[in-house]
Amino acid sequence: MSIYVLYNGLSGNGSGKAKAEGVKPFLNGKDIVFKDVCELDYKEFLAGLSSSDEICLCGGDGTLNRFINDTDGIEIEQAVFYFPTGSGNDFWNDLGKKPGDAPEQINKYIVDLPFVEVNGMKRRFLNGIGYGIDGYCCEVGDQMREAGNEKIDYAGIAIKGLLFHYKPTNAEIEVDGKKFSYQKVWLAPSMNGRYYGGGMIATPGQDRLGKDRLLSLLVFHGSGKIRTLAIFPSIFKGKHVDHKKVVEVKTGHRITVTFDRPVALQIDGETVLNVTTYTAYK
Repeated sequence: MSIYVLYNGLSGNGSGKAKAEGVKPFLNGKDIVFKDVCELDYKEFLAGLSSSDEICLCGGDGTLNRFINDTDGIEIEQAVFYFPTGSGNDFWNDLGKKPGDAPEQINKYIVDLPFVEVNGMKRRFLNGIGYGIDGYCCEVGDQMREAGNEKIDYAGIAIKGLLFHYKPTNAEIEVDGKKFSYQKVWLAPSMNGRYYGGGMIATPGQDRLGKDRLLSLLVFHGSGKIRTLAIFPSIFKGKHVDHKKVVEVKTGHRITVTFDRPVALQIDGETVLNVTTYTAYK
């Protein structure tokens, strides 16, 4: 029996394997094989494993998202573990885990995941679909990373965006056939888990393993810049939902959000530009 440690060799400016090696102390006595996901054909790779072999994914939320989409439709017989080494660890937070905790088996979390349809593509997602100023933050963060910045301050991007750069949109929203209209929408993410955006507890009541298989939609709307800025930090503790005049959470199996102008959207931290509408369903 072997345990295959999968990492992204291109992440962290090439430090993906070095970070993945941090899992070794938790794997004492096991035959460890490191594999770069950039070089894998998953269908071929999984077919070559025995059912007693194990897989350990090392990376962040983006690595997990790529894994669930690249293996979609392939039956995985092996135990799959996760050890966070990325910059975005919202899935790990949602499990109630802390940095330095042992790898967690995640098979039950990576089956029957929801889909998002946006700009002609269809993808599964693990945590959430960010739409609004959160998508804007990912867009700006990507631009800063391309310019050579290694450390991205998303909270700082959000504050500057609220005050100076990002303009809220009007939105038409449909949840399981019921239609709603909103003005001055700052956030409209659809969530499979509670956490997204690097620690924001967008939908504190969401259960990713809920038997009802519902998604949660957060709508942060109707407030001006100063009030929005005053409320926004409370999202990191999930207390923003107490501001019921400007924050609503709706649940459903199928959610469509349409803005009156194109903005950036993010899928588990991966940016999609120029989005006017998306549909998430489970």
